[in-house]
Amino acid sequence: MTRARRAGFAAAALIAAVLLAGLGVWQVERRAWKHELVAAVDARIHAAPVAAPGPDAWPRINAKDDAYLRVTATGVFRHDRETLIQAVTERGAGFWVLTPLETPRFTLLVNRGFVPANRRDAATRAAGNVAGPVRITGLLRVSEPDGAFLRANDPAAGRWYSRDVAAIAKARGLGRVAPYFVDADAAPNPGGYPVGGLTVVRFRDNHLVYALTWFALSALSLFFAWRLWHSRD
Repeated sequence: MTRARRAGFAAAALIAAVLLAGLGVWQVERRAWKHELVAAVDARIHAAPVAAPGPDAWPRINAKDDAYLRVTATGVFRHDRETLIQAVTERGAGFWVLTPLETPRFTLLVNRGFVPANRRDAATRAAGNVAGPVRITGLLRVSEPDGAFLRANDPAAGRWYSRDVAAIAKARGLGRVAPYFVDADAAPNPGGYPVGGLTVVRFRDNHLVYALTWFALSALSLFFAWRLWHSRD
């Protein structure tokens, strides 16, 4: 290999080393951000509940600042307009039961919890459909538009794979609906269904592994650059 070609390959390896090191630094920064997010979410989950945000606060609701905020609301459930969302939980496959809660100021979609397939029909869990005013406490969740991976929501057919607040509100003819929904806590419902409190709060944190991988590849590129630069004809 000529000296010029060696120099060219060494320069390319050096550039690759810099780029790979940059990716490693980015992963370290992402890891710090993820840890801050986890700490913030943990604080929200264990804080005293606050009133579910009303219309004045809706434009500011976002996943970063509000997801998993512990909230409470009082109203009357519209059990005749519940929506079943396909779900897989620690209890197996079944459905989330999303029911509109009419509060004095707005309607709030509440994920009351999980029911297995044999409890899909509301008549099989009528005891849990309490009439009259109720007070619910749970975690604020941001809307899940469109559907799940490779499965789009089909409102016309009544097939739902994600908790798309806007689409559900439109399909059920609801009025002034909050742009978020609430996962009800584990307070038992009469008759045992739906089963609340099954929210899974988990964040993937592979950033350290990714960072070490990028830094290792950067070091390897630097080694090749050094060998190429110092090798003889």
